[in-house]
Amino acid sequence: MWKKIAFLLAISTAVQSNELDDLIDSSNSIVSQIQTGIALTGAATEYAYTGGGISDGTLSSTAHISAEQVDAYNSALSNMSNYLPYGAPVKEVLENMAMDSLAEMETHIDTFVDVTVDLVTVAQVAEKAESASTPKQEEEVQTFVAQNQDMLTIDQNDVDTYNTSLDEIESSANEAAVYLSVANSEAADFLQQSVEDANTTTDNVNIFYDQNAQWLAMGYNTTRNLTAVMLNGTGTHGLDLYYSEADILALGTETEFYQTSPIAMGYDCFFNMDCE
Repeated sequence: MWKKIAFLLAISTAVQSNELDDLIDSSNSIVSQIQTGIALTGAATEYAYTGGGISDGTLSSTAHISAEQVDAYNSALSNMSNYLPYGAPVKEVLENMAMDSLAEMETHIDTFVDVTVDLVTVAQVAEKAESASTPKQEEEVQTFVAQNQDMLTIDQNDVDTYNTSLDEIESSANEAAVYLSVANSEAADFLQQSVEDANTTTDNVNIFYDQNAQWLAMGYNTTRNLTAVMLNGTGTHGLDLYYSEADILALGTETEFYQTSPIAMGYDCFFNMDCE
């Protein structure tokens, strides 16, 4: 197999515990003890002066605040410094979405590579046919094809897999490029402000790339309103991500993935190490 481009994107992801719930639970736990303590003290101010109504001498222990409660509360206070009231930052959400798209792309690339290795025998046929310049060499091509026709015949199922994997590679690559580009632009701040202005969280919005509209949109689950970032140079954030087909393919031919492929290296060179 030829080498694939390595996508090294170090994005730290951490699962945010619900710091607010921890603070509520730990503070209320202590409030409950204080409430019991105040009630006990209030009762004491009555029966101590009037006589009667004494306890068994252990009631005060039920109002004690334990070391565990103190630790839990102080820890919850400390953790609140990391609390994200609007959910994970939009930038982080987009980076995680990009990682998912990149993972999907790599899976589809694996499928593409596997099926292309099976299909690329057509390159061997093409090379032999193109190099035949005499009747003798043409006879050699004819003999080769006749003897290996079963191996050289293309299976339609392989073609379908090849076509589908290419579609999925393009789709996943476009998504990843959009998410990373927006995450690393001022548009991420714009989307973040939109979340805050709507008084919601990033868990309650839906961020998606719309190929037809040529934008990245953010929809709110509570309303039908959309906030969009244009990707074709027409918006206010300076994002123009579209390349011409010629530029994209030209870039592709310069990559290691292409240069180490059986098409660029030649069939015999790639498979048989017969490189001139």
